[in-house]
Amino acid sequence: MFFHIEMERELLLYPRHFGPNINELLTQKLIQKVEGSCSGRYGFVICVTQVTSIGDGRIREGAGVVTFQLKFTAIVFRPFKGEVLDAVVTTVNKMGFFAEVGPLQVFVSKHQTPTDMVFDAQSNPVSYVQHNIDEQPVRVTKDSEVRLRVIGTHFDASEIRAIGTIKENYLGLIM
Repeated sequence: MFFHIEMERELLLYPRHFGPNINELLTQKLIQKVEGSCSGRYGFVICVTQVTSIGDGRIREGAGVVTFQLKFTAIVFRPFKGEVLDAVVTTVNKMGFFAEVGPLQVFVSKHQTPTDMVFDAQSNPVSYVQHNIDEQPVRVTKDSEVRLRVIGTHFDASEIRAIGTIKENYLGLIM
């Protein structure tokens, strides 16, 4: 799920960068450092929307740098247990498959696929196949789009991992 939240970050700046454009430089440095990063507390930072305040610089003794406290708002992505997401399959193996939802990687175990879906190592590329009586078989391969439900998440300091399922109604391959 996406949230628009207020965050803080401390940035270091060397005196050679001081000048009339210091605010633009700090904003640019903040965007480079924060966008695309992940924090266990907030989730994946997608985009900085606004810098609300730039604090006064504090000189670090002995280091020759100045620290600035920046407050800003950002759009973040944080997955929750039970959330339904559309993902793109990146890897398929006999244990299950990995899918990506933007920056989040989700693992779907073979035990979390429908009971009539089996791993087919002979196909090229390898896939999970579900044979239907009336229609063509459904194949989950690399680059397939699937709808999945997040059944578990794990938050570290710098990454988020998730486990998903396609075993329920209305989940699985998106055609």
